[in-house]
Amino acid sequence: MTRQILPQRRASETFPIRFWNQQFYVTVGFYADGTPGEVFIDGGKTGQDVQATARDAAVVLSLALQHGTPLETIKRAISRDSAGNPTAIVGAIIDHLTEDGIAGA
Repeated sequence: MTRQILPQRRASETFPIRFWNQQFYVTVGFYADGTPGEVFIDGGKTGQDVQATARDAAVVLSLALQHGTPLETIKRAISRDSAGNPTAIVGAIIDHLTEDGIAGA
């Protein structure tokens, strides 16, 4: 599938999320129809492994969304513990987007 490029100006939403006993700030950019198309994750101290992991997860999630992968598909594919909770920050963000009714999710 071809990558759908986001418009230069777009709506976005920023929200805090706590995961791995750390505070993260997530910004989601949306296409004109309200569908999420990019994710940025800011958290952890510069140079920490957790910061690099979170930032790389945001890049991969953004690329998946821009190539048309539905959030629900990603949600079903991510790792979860025995209680059904996500085991990585990207899963926590996807849960937030799908469960909190973020536009287009």
